[in-house]
Amino acid sequence: MTSTSAEQMRAWQGPALFSFGFRPFFLFGAAWAMVAMLLWLPALAGALSLPSRFDPVSWHAHEFLFGYLGAVLAGFLLTAVPNWTGRLPIVGWRLAALFALWVAGRFAVLFSALVPPPIAPVLDLAFPVVLGGLILREILAGQNWRNLIVLALLVVFTLANALFHAEAMTGGYPAQGVGLRLGLATAVMMIAVVGGRIVPSFTRNWLVKANRPARPAPPMQRFDKLVLLVTMAVLAAWVYRPFAPQTGVALIATGVLHLARQGRWQPHRTLREPLLWVLHAAYLFIPAGALALGVASITGAADAASAQHLWMTGAIGAMTMAVMTRASLGHTGQALAASRATVVIYICLFGAVLARLLSPAHSAMSHVSGMLWLVAFAGFVAAYGPSLLRPKLGK
Repeated sequence: MTSTSAEQMRAWQGPALFSFGFRPFFLFGAAWAMVAMLLWLPALAGALSLPSRFDPVSWHAHEFLFGYLGAVLAGFLLTAVPNWTGRLPIVGWRLAALFALWVAGRFAVLFSALVPPPIAPVLDLAFPVVLGGLILREILAGQNWRNLIVLALLVVFTLANALFHAEAMTGGYPAQGVGLRLGLATAVMMIAVVGGRIVPSFTRNWLVKANRPARPAPPMQRFDKLVLLVTMAVLAAWVYRPFAPQTGVALIATGVLHLARQGRWQPHRTLREPLLWVLHAAYLFIPAGALALGVASITGAADAASAQHLWMTGAIGAMTMAVMTRASLGHTGQALAASRATVVIYICLFGAVLARLLSPAHSAMSHVSGMLWLVAFAGFVAAYGPSLLRPKLGK
């Protein structure tokens, strides 16, 4: 019987893809983000009719938020939880079965108009439910109580997905519904919690290695906890009363608090290291989105969707890409150094955010944003796919 993560991974004789949780979910999550955009662009232009019960906009929103992000969350949690709990990772055929469940959900949602109505919600929701059960088992067995908050956020994220399906099945427009806002708010909260741990920690490690005297504030101090509590309350208000002026004021205040929080992490000292500045830039979209949505709520701006994309494409898209690139390098035995291809990926992703912000004034910018998104995720698949498919260097 194996007794360490390394021994268990070495004992697996099947495809290297299923030797650790980040491998299938990062690679195929990115591939799905690319494929979904390839389908969305012609659907947006009216040149393609998707065989889904969701309207095109709702399908696009669902597959990014719950499809793509669901895969990245799985890859992150299945890789991080063994470090948190000291327990063995899920590898081999169990990992392959979980991955197959995620794939089944993607096909079920895309082709939901061709199957009985309950099929898509059941298959789609089965994946996060099973994943949550696995994470709960590991946390309980390892008695790692402080990470129950991450599991709680996953539970809320799954509930949001269920609400999204319910709104679609009852004839609503889920792209602007409570389910989407709850899912997005939960994702922002996840970034605030997890990002608040890893960004200052990675920054400190790099500054120490570079022999620089500056240090970021340690993670999860009293101020951080206050910011998180305020953020949770304000996001709840935004979910249920997104256009109330009071919500707008609260969002602006939250944005200011996150700017103050991030300012304590020495972001200006990381500009020479792409793997670090991308984390800081991605986190910056949390206050940027809160400020933009707050202004939209107060002024009654008609196009709050562009402001919302600062969280969708910006915070989620950039933070997940930052985590995927860094984790893929480290866990496949490569040096933690960004290649030119990686920097191009980051630039294209941030360009996609900017183009989406300009789209209300220039309609062609939606397509420009989509193309830049495609290049970014195709770049990840091309640059990182080979290392995710082969055994770890030095194994």
